Amino acid sequence: MSYIRAVGSILAPATACLALGCSAPPAPEPPQEEPPEARAVALFDGESFAGWEGNLELFRVEDGAVVAGTLEEEIAQNEFLCTTDEYGDFELRLQARTSREDANGGIQFRSRRTPDSPEVVGYQADIGLLGGDPPQNIWGALYDEARRRELLAVPDQEGLAEVFRPGDWNDYVIRAEGPRIQIWINGYQTVDYTETDPEIELTGIIGLQVHRGAPAEIGYRNLEIELLTK
Repeated sequence: MSYIRAVGSILAPATACLALGCSAPPAPEPPQEEPPEARAVALFDGESFAGWEGNLELFRVEDGAVVAGTLEEEIAQNEFLCTTDEYGDFELRLQARTSREDANGGIQFRSRRTPDSPEVVGYQADIGLLGGDPPQNIWGALYDEARRRELLAVPDQEGLAEVFRPGDWNDYVIRAEGPRIQIWINGYQTVDYTETDPEIELTGIIGLQVHRGAPAEIGYRNLEIELLTK
């Protein structure tokens, strides 16, 4: 077969297709990624403590929210309502509010129960005011509960003051991915912290705290979690 005849035999079908108005087969569509919101699941069902454990004398469900604490008497010790499951990399979204401005609580994560003690050890995304003149707003701060016992990162007070809603529900977002921890209050980023200690655990339970002290209640609602996969 000559070169010219070979080329002609290859081009003939394409030429015929063009003459007849054939169209090329459609290119395959790229896979659609699921929207991030669709991967979030409820961490609290708004009705019961299924999947949670703690001292239920100081935690109750009211109007779809977890109410921690009491207005009837002093709170003798720190109390925590904790998940029965553990979580590693995640984004946790919820709303929280306090009965009084100086009430103290927080959201534990990558934490663990202490045997024979009500304490929980691990990271805490804080709620409340820190004594001083003027007091320091520690909503959205990162504290190391019962371990290093120190604030690891604190929000800028001016920036937080612009978005914080005293006495009302505040949106809280906690994102933990590898050693990096980020926190937002009402869309304002309060913390961007990277853990440098390789001994610190990167998995654990999630817990809702009410701090010991004067009568107070802290509400937590609309808890949902998105597991982060690499």
